Amino acid sequence: MRRHTILAAALIITAVCWPAPAGAQTETFVTGAGGGLFPPGVSYLGLSLSSVQLGMGLGVAGTWAVGQFQTTLTGVTTLGQERNIVVEGLVNASVPSGPNTAIFSGISTVDPGDGTPPVAGVPFTASVAANADGTGSLALTLGVTSVPAAAINEGYVTVQQVQ
Repeated sequence: MRRHTILAAALIITAVCWPAPAGAQTETFVTGAGGGLFPPGVSYLGLSLSSVQLGMGLGVAGTWAVGQFQTTLTGVTTLGQERNIVVEGLVNASVPSGPNTAIFSGISTVDPGDGTPPVAGVPFTASVAANADGTGSLALTLGVTSVPAAAINEGYVTVQQVQ
């Protein structure tokens, strides 16, 4: 009888202490389509950046993430010509973050827009913050290069948490 009591108690303790399944975790859905401006002095691959266009749709829970991320970084070359750097990525990880924010990462392909072939396998990390009015910000790291946050003021950005 005593063994059954100990076994039952052990099962109850295990059930209470066992981590919740992934489906029971808080999930965050990140969506956005829009554009915005970089602060003065931002550059990437030698291009002085002025604006960004983005499109994303992904879900994150804990360190898990899945979705797609695309952004076009627009700037002006030293010769005064406009050029677009296109980043297309698959999201595969995240970092827990605060309300109305999401930090996610993955592997991307970067097309420098200068006639050279696109570069595949570039790791990226993005940090998105959303405001109640649909505006927000996007900070991006491509490889080892961090690009300061752009203010997203056209279109919309949402970061919605659900249980």
